[in-house]
Amino acid sequence: MSLSDADHELVVEEIGREPTRAEAALFENLWSEHCAYRSSRPLLSAFDSEGDQVVIGPGDDAAVVSLPTNGDGEEMYITMGVESHNHPSYVDPFDGAATGVGGIVRDTLSMGAYPIALADCLYFGDFDREHSRYLFEGVVEGISHYGNCIGVPTVAGSVAFHDDYEGNPLVNVSCIGLLEPERTITAEAQKPGNKLVLVGNATGRDGLGGASFASEDLAEDAETEDRPAVQVGDPYSEKLLVECNEALLDEELVESARDLGAAGLGGASSELVAKGGLGARIELDRVHQREPNMNAMEILLAESQERMVYEVAPENVDRVAELAERFDLGCSVIGELTEPGTNYVCTFEGSETTVSDKSSGQRPRDSKTVVDVDATFLGDGAPMNDLPSNAPPKQERDLPTVSLDEAFEQIVGSPNCASKRWVYRQYDHEVQVRTSVLPGDDAALLAVREAETGLAFSAGADPNWTDAAPYEGARAVALENATNVAAKGATPHAAVDCLNGGNPEKPDVYGGFKGIVDGLADMCSDLDVPVVGGNVSLYNDSQDGPIPPTPTLALVGVKEGYDAPPLSLSGEGTLVVVGDTALEGEADPRLGGSEYTAQFGGTDRFPALPADSTDVVETIAEVADADHVLASHDVSHGGLAVALAEMVHEDAGASVDIEPVERGSQNRLLFNERPGRVVFETTDPAAVREAFDGVAPVTELGEANGSNRLDITVNDETLAYDAADIADLRSVIEDELA
Repeated sequence: MSLSDADHELVVEEIGREPTRAEAALFENLWSEHCAYRSSRPLLSAFDSEGDQVVIGPGDDAAVVSLPTNGDGEEMYITMGVESHNHPSYVDPFDGAATGVGGIVRDTLSMGAYPIALADCLYFGDFDREHSRYLFEGVVEGISHYGNCIGVPTVAGSVAFHDDYEGNPLVNVSCIGLLEPERTITAEAQKPGNKLVLVGNATGRDGLGGASFASEDLAEDAETEDRPAVQVGDPYSEKLLVECNEALLDEELVESARDLGAAGLGGASSELVAKGGLGARIELDRVHQREPNMNAMEILLAESQERMVYEVAPENVDRVAELAERFDLGCSVIGELTEPGTNYVCTFEGSETTVSDKSSGQRPRDSKTVVDVDATFLGDGAPMNDLPSNAPPKQERDLPTVSLDEAFEQIVGSPNCASKRWVYRQYDHEVQVRTSVLPGDDAALLAVREAETGLAFSAGADPNWTDAAPYEGARAVALENATNVAAKGATPHAAVDCLNGGNPEKPDVYGGFKGIVDGLADMCSDLDVPVVGGNVSLYNDSQDGPIPPTPTLALVGVKEGYDAPPLSLSGEGTLVVVGDTALEGEADPRLGGSEYTAQFGGTDRFPALPADSTDVVETIAEVADADHVLASHDVSHGGLAVALAEMVHEDAGASVDIEPVERGSQNRLLFNERPGRVVFETTDPAAVREAFDGVAPVTELGEANGSNRLDITVNDETLAYDAADIADLRSVIEDELA
């Protein structure tokens, strides 16, 4: 590890001397792209993070959002966070993904919350490639092992396959926590004289340099050479840490807290100190260790898992140690907070490293001092990058001609549109007994009984969309997630994002990244959904090239009650689709960014989105909660034909007859992926039309019935498939990996 020449000069100018080895390593990690957001921070002001529901916005370990209270419910908060563990999951898919779960859960703990739900958004290379399937299986196993062991349900997420993830998969994990207002804590140091107490697993050498490793392109030999930068998780210790954290909060023993994640103890403790405007003195020898002869830099930067640093009043230190012992966790009093204006100082017995006095530049001040810097400069002193960007080219229409049956079978049976049951059946999604709507639907629905509120949860992105059109595709990602929760009767409430891109030093890559930032920000603003926090992961680039710009969004919605219309048909109502302007003859359906072009080639413009997305989404939520609605499902990936295929099952089918359309446009009607549309099965189509009058068009498609068939007629062509045939098409992932 080494600082760049420019950064080294800046550090020397600020501290008045050469940095020690430990200081240089700290600056190199904390000024990395992964920690300092040097290329992305100039863009992030585009997001609106304010709202009456926002208690704590961006900048802490997780955001805090208030919930509406219904009936006799209590005032409750939720925490929201999202994290990436992309490079580690390529090098070691099981441990890389598992420790990603552990890290986002500890971010939740550090706010005083109890974790109640996880979502995993996963992106891999072509499913037909053996290496992609190896990574896919390892990542899912790592997530399921860790989440199941700690007792936090994985209830939502997404899986996408795209050639450009072959050399660099993405693993984005989001967590929701539940929080009583009076238990809220932050990562802001409170008072000089308070002690810093490290609780959790012993520190080893695993994960050294993880932050800097995540801030560079993956090399061809990364799977072997970068293995030491990947952390090793222990979910059983994490479960003990979760329960110990609860006990500490019950007895009001914590003043502030921070998870030990990127850059380990050095990152967590210096950030906590800087946020409080204080100094600190830390004795590294006091850190409980599991490996012999660790040096100061290793103790500071190791990213060993299942560790938290707490600020504790001196009179409470003994009780904290007692509770840690009760839960069989290590506990070390490693230092204390010092007055404002003092430095962040770390000492290490026996060290030959010296820090020279700034006034003389030479005189040794303390032979044991290995770090003596201003914490704010350490955390926020990195200069931001001013990088050039190129706008992506516009796509024109050049589409192949494909028969209706061939298109249906290949798209419904593609890994992107296929059932993801193989993934979510490995997760315990019902632990804690809150999950009302299970994985496999548009959104999960959690029962927050304390507030008598239903909490809908949707997460994901579509790389086909943002690869074809970064700005428009990112807007569509936000609208689709909002539509997912609305289809379950919930109103969008707040969101966090994980912005993934390639090497920002390449103008075309940075242009695509800028596009997804602006697109996501603009649509969330249009929807009046505050983006309360997030994560950025750049340098997702390998010998195979950059990834598609990928804006994962994790969005929650709220509603009264815990019931929602299912995705599956009942077989007893009329089918209508709302928001499909093409069926009403008002717009030319576009296939840009669709699974259709992914399967058959060609290009097209990206679909136009609704002019007033807020009214559309709010009305969808209102109608979905009506008694006359028997089923609801959003239309997005794969288009209308895939949405209908997903609703059919062995006990209920549908007969759909679409009005005559321009010859040759059948595929564009059935397989375009314009978001903001929902299919309702209803006993009162007139009520749906009335609700959407002046908001969005409503088109009657046909009837649900008691058959097990899907029949779609367009002009003189008919698609006719049994539910069993559709299930066979959609089982490609399960068939390959079972």
